[in-house]
Amino acid sequence: MHVVGPRLPLGRPVLCLVSNRRRLVASLGGGVDSIEAVVAQVRAAAEADVDLVQIREPDLSDGQLVNLVASCLEVTQDTQTRVLVNGRLDIALAVGAAGVHLRSDSIAACRVRELAPASFLVGRSVHDVTEAREAVAAGGLDYLIYGTVRATVSKPVGHRLSGFTGLARAVQVADVPVLAIGGITEQELPMVRCAGAAGFAAIGVFINHQVSRSYSEFRERTSQARKILSTG
Repeated sequence: MHVVGPRLPLGRPVLCLVSNRRRLVASLGGGVDSIEAVVAQVRAAAEADVDLVQIREPDLSDGQLVNLVASCLEVTQDTQTRVLVNGRLDIALAVGAAGVHLRSDSIAACRVRELAPASFLVGRSVHDVTEAREAVAAGGLDYLIYGTVRATVSKPVGHRLSGFTGLARAVQVADVPVLAIGGITEQELPMVRCAGAAGFAAIGVFINHQVSRSYSEFRERTSQARKILSTG
């Protein structure tokens, strides 16, 4: 498993929640405000000591996204949880988020470094080993998110999958931590660990951790995930 860099949590596997308010509200049975639901989920994630929260809500207006990120920063204040914005460096910098998560077609991470403070986290999504190698060679990254590893409801049927073999190859060519994404459940965590990944990013597994609106089992299950990733 990779040693995690100075801008990421040290000495343990990294867990990253990726927001998806539509899936979250559907899991709650409807009838709740989707923005409030995301903020509540992020609060629960912070209480459960989740390392990173990536706000990924591409259909929100700029104003709505600013307000959502600001609310998430408020509920994670004085915790170890770092809030990142997917694809929107401008909003991440304007609101004071901990970092930005770049899409595979976003601007270069080294360019972000010219614009952001030293403590700013910069990650990027990659989908194959070539992309992983090129992204790392370009410099400026703190981590990669690699996938889609397994089939997931977030991607259409027939979407290209890398599998754990592809994940392991990406880890081998990257000199920054690699997080797995795509269909990762508790059952797959031993394979994530064996591939050498530094942790995982997910939508569904964190929604599935919610057994009630109080998120009563959130901390227990995230602790278990980190324990599985640390074993061996």
